[in-house]
Amino acid sequence: MYSPEDEYGFDKDLAQRLREFEKPRKPYLRRWGLPHICILAVTALTLQWLLLNLPNRYFDPRVLHLSLVLGTLGIWRFGWWFTHSVRAAYWGKLVWPGMRARADDLWQQGWRPKRLHIQMTTYYEEPSITKRVIGSILGQVRRERIPTTIYIGTGSAYDENIIRDFIETYAQDIPDDLAKLVFLRQNQPGKRMAIGMILRAMCREEVDPDDLVIFMDGDALYGGDVLQKCLPMFAADPELGALTTDEEVICYGPDWIARWLDMRFAQRRLAMQSHALAGRVLTLTGRMSVFRASHILTRAFIRNIEADHLDHWLWGRFRFLSGDDKSSWYRLLSNGVKMTYVPDATVYTIEVIKENGLSRMVQNFRRWSGNMLRNGARAIALGPRRMPFFIWWCIVDQRIAMWTMMVSPVMAILGNFIAPGYIWNCLIWVVFSRVTLSLFLFGYSRKADMSWPFILYLNQVINASVKIYMIFHLSKQKWSNRGNQSAGEATSLRDRMRNWFALFQLTTAVCLFVTLIMLYVGLMEIPGI
Repeated sequence: MYSPEDEYGFDKDLAQRLREFEKPRKPYLRRWGLPHICILAVTALTLQWLLLNLPNRYFDPRVLHLSLVLGTLGIWRFGWWFTHSVRAAYWGKLVWPGMRARADDLWQQGWRPKRLHIQMTTYYEEPSITKRVIGSILGQVRRERIPTTIYIGTGSAYDENIIRDFIETYAQDIPDDLAKLVFLRQNQPGKRMAIGMILRAMCREEVDPDDLVIFMDGDALYGGDVLQKCLPMFAADPELGALTTDEEVICYGPDWIARWLDMRFAQRRLAMQSHALAGRVLTLTGRMSVFRASHILTRAFIRNIEADHLDHWLWGRFRFLSGDDKSSWYRLLSNGVKMTYVPDATVYTIEVIKENGLSRMVQNFRRWSGNMLRNGARAIALGPRRMPFFIWWCIVDQRIAMWTMMVSPVMAILGNFIAPGYIWNCLIWVVFSRVTLSLFLFGYSRKADMSWPFILYLNQVINASVKIYMIFHLSKQKWSNRGNQSAGEATSLRDRMRNWFALFQLTTAVCLFVTLIMLYVGLMEIPGI
């Protein structure tokens, strides 16, 4: 993918991409280009030809028991996708329009929050991105006339100077009583400490419990009318404690990584709408989430952000490096706070990927999956009485799915030893099922992309593999942003022994997993039975 080398070229290219994203989404059928229609047709004809000309081994007596398991897992996972799709469609067509109408009515009647507080952290960001982000915030504050304090946590003068220069050049017309800028340079490393420092600064101000607080990253660019679309949701629903927005990704990196991220955000939209029907979401995205001040300006919440940790029987007590959004989500979830998703307020995530694409993909999975696993276990422990049952089961399903996802490829490979050629029948199912799932996802994307069925399967296998690794290495954390931080690396003899034992656990679990499948397949027998 094209990546401009200088700041002017980067800014020009970014502006052009933003104009494309700001265009309304086309109807479903118009999202298809001729190349992708041709690819879909060729794929369908190829699958049909293979079904007609390859021996049908699905019902071969030697592997029928395998087909029953794979079919059962397929029905379960397809049923889960179908459930999410139905819930998302119901919420999007019947529930959300009423929520939007009530919020818009209040906004038109003149409702505004008394004051808005924006918490943003930035660390050696691209100058063009920083300027665009600050410009998008100030542009909406200027238009909506909402008194706003912007707290920016930095690690050095680098980002501060960029922001000051931009404001002095382009924002001199905004009075101080309308927009107040506060820099806080952290004296301890890590994004969590920067957020904690900002929240403590807010507590020293006269913040009304019903004031609204935005959490955002330094590379999150506001789309049009984000404040207008998000803020009145809290006035329309007094029980609402937090919300998160839609996201689009602008990727500077390998083309296939850009396609993968597009697919991930389409998955996110479908899942978020399904979860929102239950009055909760599974994450309050750090890129852009809005909170009612009464829920977050407490000592317990701030300490949870700064020093969230896990007590583990093997790793002892270890602090979380990233995942501040998951920590805030867990705190609100445990307190029974209502959350929702705003699908028509878009924040643009700008990803600049300079390293190897596959390495970055795995690294992201390690961070996302690690955060999910570290918080998922304690969220499950809260029980279904502390949250809607559907949300609780979604969290449980995340932990089950990483193992069930690996059953199919392992069983297909082993089944091929019993009935040679069986793996080809399994591949037909993989392609057919992922094409079908992608057809659902295209409803939540800007365009159809027939590379998604293949990227989707790669995404699922790698994600499941990383989750299985991470569940035995919960203390291992790595974050390429904010100084390339890492935690849980072996330094002392005690740490190395812990890592060795974790590797032993992982190896034992994987061997047991494969052994059980081999026993079921019939490639192994228990002596004496």
